[in-house]
Amino acid sequence: MTWLQRITLVLGASLLAPGLWAADLAGIWQNEEQPAWIEVVFVEGGGTGVVRRNDNKPESVGRELLQGIITEDVGSWQAQIYAERLKEYKAAVITLPEPDRMQIVVKVGFMSKTVYWKRVAGLPAAESDH
Repeated sequence: MTWLQRITLVLGASLLAPGLWAADLAGIWQNEEQPAWIEVVFVEGGGTGVVRRNDNKPESVGRELLQGIITEDVGSWQAQIYAERLKEYKAAVITLPEPDRMQIVVKVGFMSKTVYWKRVAGLPAAESDH
C-alpha cells in the first residue's frame, strides 16, 4: 500500500467513524426503571430520542426526550435531555457501558442524575392488544 493510499484510508475512516458511532446508539431503548421506550435516530447533523411509549405518562409520547445528540468521542455522545421537573432541556452525556445498555448522565448545579436504558428489539404490544 502506498503512502497516499494509507492517508486516503485513514482520512476516509475518520470521516465515516462518527456515522458508525451513531449506529451504536440508534434503535429502541427501554428505561430500566420505568415502563417507557424511546427511539434514537440520527440524521445528518445529529440525533434525537423520541418517546414512543410511556405507560405512566402517555401524554409524553412523541416528545423529544433527547435532542442534538452529537458524537463526543468513541462510545460517548453529548445531547440535551428534557428535564420534566424543570420543564426544559439540560446538557447530558450518553455512554454505552455495555453494547445494549445506555447510560445518560445529566448534571444540574451540584446535582447529577444517571438513568439507564436497555436496547430492545421493538415496542411491546399494548395491554389492549392481548
